[in-house]
Amino acid sequence: MKVLITGGAGFIGSHFVEYVLAKYPQAEIVNVDFLTYAAHPDTVERLSVLGGNRYHFYKMDICDPNIKNIFKKHAIEAVVHFAAESHVDRSILDPQAFVRTNIQGTQNLLQVARACGNPRFVHVSTDEVYGSLNPSDPTFTEQTPLDPNSPYAASKASSDLLVIASQRTYQQDLVITRCTNNYGPYQFPEKLLPLVIANALEDKPVPVYGDGMQVRDWIHVVDHCRGIDAVLRKGKAGEVYNISAQSEVPNLVLVKKLLALLGKPESLITFVGDRPAHDRRYGLNPQKIKSELSWNPQVTLDDGLKQTVQWYQVNRSWWEKVRNKDYFKYYQENYQPKTATSSEVQL
Repeated sequence: MKVLITGGAGFIGSHFVEYVLAKYPQAEIVNVDFLTYAAHPDTVERLSVLGGNRYHFYKMDICDPNIKNIFKKHAIEAVVHFAAESHVDRSILDPQAFVRTNIQGTQNLLQVARACGNPRFVHVSTDEVYGSLNPSDPTFTEQTPLDPNSPYAASKASSDLLVIASQRTYQQDLVITRCTNNYGPYQFPEKLLPLVIANALEDKPVPVYGDGMQVRDWIHVVDHCRGIDAVLRKGKAGEVYNISAQSEVPNLVLVKKLLALLGKPESLITFVGDRPAHDRRYGLNPQKIKSELSWNPQVTLDDGLKQTVQWYQVNRSWWEKVRNKDYFKYYQENYQPKTATSSEVQL
């Protein structure tokens, strides 16, 4: 199968590229990524070496209509749409960027896919579209009404609705996945786990929002990739599938677990003002994907945290590069990936 992956230079997307290349020797991957700040400078080269002649990379904005040339050039048979602005704090500061990428970009991809043979299209969403749970509430199911609280969540909920409308209106082969918080190697250090690990390794304060008792449902990124693969191969058009390892943990408890694994004192914890409209609890019910698609998580939270901490300890140079105060300047001025832009994609 020839699979186009959007955002394949990001955290989850790059893991999915690796997963597909390793599991399916005949698969061909086309990776489209705009290489924003969250795409690590080393990722493009790493995936290129790994994929060889089965891997093709294009630096392109998913809002660009010329992406249709890539669909046609490579005779795309399936799309897995990861590309998104995804950091809640940034969405509060600059909602417009999230509207553009997450909503307009998704709509552009839907139109292009429709015009290019209607390939199977997996839209990767988030549990945040459901809103927040109280401590005693049952976990979210696929029938839970959407109730987003942040600009990020609202933009993803909007893109979900566009996908659902396109499936119903145009009978496109569209499926949605909604997953819980991911963790694992290669995660950009603005996210909770790598931020805690990196700060602790440098003996810097570890910030915790509010009282730290916000509950999140954690899954190892490889288990998420396995779930997406199951939906890609066996999911029913028009359906939504929740993906969860059912590992709910309060943020403060998680931070203390990480500090213990690192051998660092809890005195590094620094409580800071809470985020506006901070969701109190997330929790997904994954029974649908388990029963219908025979998916189950394989990595326990304790094992996954140990593996993740060890990776960040061994690969300090990877995260130190993007935590450097000059990173953004370096990235814009010096990192010039050798790849085609939209104007160079020929039929």
